[in-house]
Amino acid sequence: MKKIKVYTKTGDSGTTGLFSGQRVPKHHLRIKAYGTVDELNSWIGHIRSQQIHPEQAEEMIKIQHDLMYIGSELANDDVDSSATGIDTISEDAVSLLENWIDRMTEELPPLKNFVIPGGHINVSNAHLARCVCRRAERFITELNTLTETNPIIIFYINRLSDYLFTLARKFAFDSEIEEIKWTPRQKK
Repeated sequence: MKKIKVYTKTGDSGTTGLFSGQRVPKHHLRIKAYGTVDELNSWIGHIRSQQIHPEQAEEMIKIQHDLMYIGSELANDDVDSSATGIDTISEDAVSLLENWIDRMTEELPPLKNFVIPGGHINVSNAHLARCVCRRAERFITELNTLTETNPIIIFYINRLSDYLFTLARKFAFDSEIEEIKWTPRQKK
């Protein structure tokens, strides 16, 4: 079996290759989009590495697989998404996130205020992942203004940030950590 080297030296000039073979600058919007999805995937892996309920860990593995599909699709600048030979994200994945959000929400007290992130490492990590998810969404929607992007990716990433917010609340609830509610001061 031929060993594959991690380094190729092809990026030493500040460019990277897309699935199509085209080389683009590493600061290209497409690279920012799928790079942020990769960062999000790493945050979710970090959360999964903590002490969490096995059911949540299984959900996160599924999410990480979905993010790999999304990253692959974003790395493909070819109009023919089948060019990579890798499947694309489906509406079923979005529905699954919605089901998980609904299940967790049923167990949580109603939300009437914004909450201040923190109080427990898992809560904080879920909020950090949510923020990275929102950044990925901003890059993906910006990319979509320049070139057509699979709309399901945008639906999925938007729903994933809702999932991560709800997960943070669920971590707080399960750990019996009181959520600090943000109440805006009234103008004097």
